[in-house]
This record gives sequence, structure tokens and C-alpha cells, in this order.
Amino acid sequence: MKKMISRIKITDAAKAVIDTLTAKHGELMFHQSGGCCDGSSPMCFQKGELMINETDIWLGNIHGCDFYMSEDQFEYWKHTQLTIDIVKGRGSSFSLEIPMGIRFVIKSRIYTEQEMRELSAIHVGEI
Repeated sequence: MKKMISRIKITDAAKAVIDTLTAKHGELMFHQSGGCCDGSSPMCFQKGELMINETDIWLGNIHGCDFYMSEDQFEYWKHTQLTIDIVKGRGSSFSLEIPMGIRFVIKSRIYTEQEMRELSAIHVGEI
């Protein structure tokens, strides 16, 4: 069986932040913001804090956290592989890492034509 291309990845630095946040808050989830408070940023919440519905797309699981984005955002991002990373600086979102003086960011790259044929499955709504 051929391994599918992951739609979402994460850096080691971001994994370390998730470990810290999980120890404090329990299970976590991510949702790619549509641009309200802090531009288009990945937002980290306690699992279940943000209601997921049929307009949200599940892209995968990163370091034990489900990652979602809205359908309209997915239309813009579906041709790119997303990597969650962190940067210093306080964002203006409601994401759990903000009090730590850092914020999660998305880095992206466009898939090759071959990769587009081998992408992992997405799911609509909550997993």
C-alpha cells in the first residue's frame, strides 16, 4: 500500500509547545482561522471548545491534535501542504499559546502534480 501525502505537518518546535499546552489544558485541537482576529492563523483550543460542524474540513492529526479549517478556507489552501510552526511574538487571537509570548503560524508549499494524486483523505465535520 502506497503512503499518502499528508496535508498537514508540524515542526519539532511546535510539538514542544503542544506538549506544554497539553500538560496544562488536556486534549487540544486546531482550527485554521478565516482571518478574523489575527489574520489567517492556526488557532489552538481545548478539544471541544470550538464547535465543529458540516462546514468544517478535517485535514488530519498533528501530534495528537485534530486539525480543521472551514470549507471556504479549504478552497484557498487545498493545493498546498501546510506546516504548523511557532514564532515569537504575541498574536491577537484566542489561541492557547498566546500568553506564552509565541504564536502558531502556517507555512505552506504547493503540491506537485504527482502529490496531488496521492493526497490523504479529508473528512467533513467532526472526527
